[in-house]
Amino acid sequence: MPPPPDLVIRRATEADLDAINAIYNREVREGVATWELDEWPIERRIEWFTEHDDASPVFVATSGGAVIGFTYLSTYRGRRGYQYTRENTIMVDTPFQRAGIGRLLLARAIEAGRALGLRSIVAWITSSNTGSIELHRHFGYTVIGEEIETGRKFGEWHSAVEVQLLLDRPDVA
Repeated sequence: MPPPPDLVIRRATEADLDAINAIYNREVREGVATWELDEWPIERRIEWFTEHDDASPVFVATSGGAVIGFTYLSTYRGRRGYQYTRENTIMVDTPFQRAGIGRLLLARAIEAGRALGLRSIVAWITSSNTGSIELHRHFGYTVIGEEIETGRKFGEWHSAVEVQLLLDRPDVA
């Protein structure tokens, strides 16, 4: 199915946090895109949002004014030496999956990474999520590693693949 004709991708605002949290918490309850086991209270989402400034932006996909997906760039490993790398995350609400929304969100995240002068964007993807792995490959990401059975959710062991996209090398001292 194609994306909704009225799809808009824009920077997230505080008004979007309830919807972002609902999509995320559904994945906590029902999926393995996150290995989080406990739903996030809205207070935690608000705190998370305050940590995502212009250097780590959050974008939402909307249709009919409703948030149907989101993506964000996060600081990588919390050390200054990684300042030119971000981790990307993408989540699309279940009824809208496989409609090209993830592709549009990932394109926007990569565009933001280039505008920020990043060298690298990485993502950790549950190994069974072959659709997401292929989506990232479509944009030029390469698989650089795999963690075997490092996560446990729903009574099963899960592995993760790390993918990386190298962007133009920034001109830095």
